[in-house]
Amino acid sequence: MPAAFRKALESSTSSYLVVTLLDQCLAAYPPVEWERLEGQLGQLPAFKREVKALTRALASRAVDCALDGQGRILLPSGLRQACGLTREAVVIGVLNRFEIWAPEPWDAFLRDSDRILDDVSLDVHWPPPHGRPSSTGKP
Repeated sequence: MPAAFRKALESSTSSYLVVTLLDQCLAAYPPVEWERLEGQLGQLPAFKREVKALTRALASRAVDCALDGQGRILLPSGLRQACGLTREAVVIGVLNRFEIWAPEPWDAFLRDSDRILDDVSLDVHWPPPHGRPSSTGKP
């Protein structure tokens, strides 16, 4: 588990994470962040097809996963199999969660990331010119 997340969990006295399948990886949330996500989902139109699908997908796969004395996450075999985890894993921090990827899907994601970023219509260009943020987001 990333050190920053371990430190945050230690300060919250939580001994588990909420882990769910997300895309091709496992997303691990501290309990307080999972509760915040549940609240956000609860604010969406409950009978809209996409909202029902997202809520069902995240909640039905969510599992409280205990941490051992060394800060390791005890992942159920069903979750490990669902995202192709075997002996090796790639762990990345993403804002309020961290993700656990099998190496091959992570490598494929990285290969495709340039195309994905080109498709994003946020009009944000990275890196900013001369290493400074641009107030317009344009170089």
